[in-house]
Amino acid sequence: MYAVVETGGKQYKVSEGDILSVEKMPVSAGDKVVLDKVLVFSDGDTLKLGTPYIDGAKVEADVVENGKGDKIIIFKFKAKKDYRKKQGHRQPYTMLKIGPISLDA
Repeated sequence: MYAVVETGGKQYKVSEGDILSVEKMPVSAGDKVVLDKVLVFSDGDTLKLGTPYIDGAKVEADVVENGKGDKIIIFKFKAKKDYRKKQGHRQPYTMLKIGPISLDA
């Protein structure tokens, strides 16, 4: 059984028990989150597609942690112009453990 959910402007294919790192959400560790923007639902035999979302479908998840990703370095320079700029960035994320996926018919 799997579902495709939308959160943070991105789409993720999830199954029960998956650990997923998504864009930062305003929740704290230990909270429960319900992802109700389900685009695709499959239980093995049937496939249900939303237009754009499936009514009554939801994915429950537990918040594992909030954190920051690995640092990436942005380095800009212009040759022969003595221009150099170095900047770092760490993207904040929320880590979710996917729970039950349900479809209310």
